[in-house]
Amino acid sequence: MAESLPGARATTPPQERALVFDKRDFHRACKLIYAYAGIQLSAYKADMVYSRLARRLRAHGLHRFSEYLDLVETDPDAEAQAFVNALTTNLTSFFREDHHFRALAEQLRAAYRPGESVCGRPQEKLLIWSCAASTGEEAYSLAITACEAFDTLAPPVRILATDIDTNVLQTAASGVYPIERIEALEARRKRSFFQRGSGARAGQCRVRPELQALIEFRQLNLLDANYGLRDGTYSAVFCRNVMIYFDKPTQTHVLERIAPLLTPNGRLYAGHSESFNHAIDVVASCGRTIYRAATPDDRR
Repeated sequence: MAESLPGARATTPPQERALVFDKRDFHRACKLIYAYAGIQLSAYKADMVYSRLARRLRAHGLHRFSEYLDLVETDPDAEAQAFVNALTTNLTSFFREDHHFRALAEQLRAAYRPGESVCGRPQEKLLIWSCAASTGEEAYSLAITACEAFDTLAPPVRILATDIDTNVLQTAASGVYPIERIEALEARRKRSFFQRGSGARAGQCRVRPELQALIEFRQLNLLDANYGLRDGTYSAVFCRNVMIYFDKPTQTHVLERIAPLLTPNGRLYAGHSESFNHAIDVVASCGRTIYRAATPDDRR
């Protein structure tokens, strides 16, 4: 997955900053990113906030961070998304934490029962949601896993891939990557699922169009009041390495939204450093950073 990764420890002395930025601006930016995206920034992230947002100030011809933050607050439709995009960095790779994909392949094969009813409708496709899709490597890894699980480029799977950052979703939807992004993959996977560029596209690769056809990319904020998704229909939800940037109440709130989306045998896949022991009445562990919706028996 994808990970919204706040930046490095402050290194630029305030007196060397070309734009006016003080502690009040930093705390105000922290409150805004928490309100918009649920992300908590530590006290030592001031230099990261300055460097990321300075580009937006220059784009608007502003010299004071207070003026820019006024703009974010007074005209959110115009600038709030750019503000969020600037303060989220996306760290991802193909088949990151690959034990999850092995578990998913087994789950998909066991779950597919064509003709059986799911939420009152005949099962035609298994639904998977990648909650923080970033530049798309996780979503395409899910698509490859589905193809391999069913030994076809047209598996009975549909993938929803969302992210709060609209910029990375554009990259994801294009399906084009520097060739070094797939260097660690098995030769068989490279041949089967990627097309190597030539000429002006030398040094790049593109995922096969059959993979792109399995995925819908969409902007979605996990703090949104309504995800627009149907309860009880998702066989798997990958929400990995994003919860670590939420406080415990926000994590619980998001889990309470995700758990009802899962099918009876559905699974929630979390990041390697994420634990939901504080939400045992919402989700229950059933594997290595794999969860299911909690049942009444779990809550006793």
